[in-house]
Amino acid sequence: MKYPSFKDLILFENDDYIVVNKPPFVASLDERGGSGEVNILRLARQYSPDAQVCHRLDKETSGAIIIAKTPEAYRSVSMQFERRKVDKTYHAVVDGQFTFKDLFIDLPILNDGNKSVTIDRKEGKRAETIFNTIKHYRHYTLVECKPITGRMHQIRIHLATQRAAIAGDDMYRGKPVFLSSLKKGYRLSKDEEEQPILKRFALHARQVVFKGIDGKEIVIEAPYPKDFATLIKLLDKFDA
Repeated sequence: MKYPSFKDLILFENDDYIVVNKPPFVASLDERGGSGEVNILRLARQYSPDAQVCHRLDKETSGAIIIAKTPEAYRSVSMQFERRKVDKTYHAVVDGQFTFKDLFIDLPILNDGNKSVTIDRKEGKRAETIFNTIKHYRHYTLVECKPITGRMHQIRIHLATQRAAIAGDDMYRGKPVFLSSLKKGYRLSKDEEEQPILKRFALHARQVVFKGIDGKEIVIEAPYPKDFATLIKLLDKFDA
């Protein structure tokens, strides 16, 4: 896999912070067992030696991620995360048609440490997300997701509890999107095996809002990466 240049990922930079648009399939931090794979933290430290990644996105999830350049900047954002003052907005494409209007999901999540999480009302930690429908397609829905807490897989599992699995998210029964299911008369040649439009689950961290060291609000929007933008374009064209 060809890794992007870190500079090309930067959406915002000042003396304290960098916000990058994380590509899909690049981990946020060193993964357990340290496979030596390139990740956002390593790329950031080559660019700014004291860089700290302030929060993580799942490896397949693309979008805005905050990086602190100094220990003071890291502390400041960590406190904002702890007090739930960082405003995060994600976009997801889900299987099926759903109308969410400020749907508030408050279901505790238990992380068993094995990359799998479950809803557990007794042992789980508090997890809250607000969902709003952005656009209906014939077979899919583009949904805005605003996590208030930051649990692992939170958006994915909360959507799954509404039977609204994210497209391509096989862990939560989401099915991949194939062009043949959208485009009438689409034919593959005999020996060709069709690939999904998106080779991951359709989740993108669209916007992040936090306060700089000076107390001024920083609002950053992350454009869709190529694969997500292609999916939306094809849904607009063939599934609207």
